[in-house]
Amino acid sequence: MPAVARLDLRLSLEDKDRVTRAAQRRGMPVSVFVRGAVLREAEGVIAAADTGAHSGSLAERLRGRATSRMSTEEIMRLTRGK
Repeated sequence: MPAVARLDLRLSLEDKDRVTRAAQRRGMPVSVFVRGAVLREAEGVIAAADTGAHSGSLAERLRGRATSRMSTEEIMRLTRGK
């Protein structure tokens, strides 16, 4: 299916550099890399909701989301599944 919709997002320069480096390491354009990552995450969230899974284990909720730049409140929000 051709891509016709557009999604804009704002990132810090550091985050943009990280995404760009990761895409380069995979040998793909940034847009393809980001689209793939976003769609994988969306499918996981939808699948968990469709199976009635609350939010999975703590490790599953934190995987790929917790970073050293997060505040304590942000990490606590993730641990509570919100």
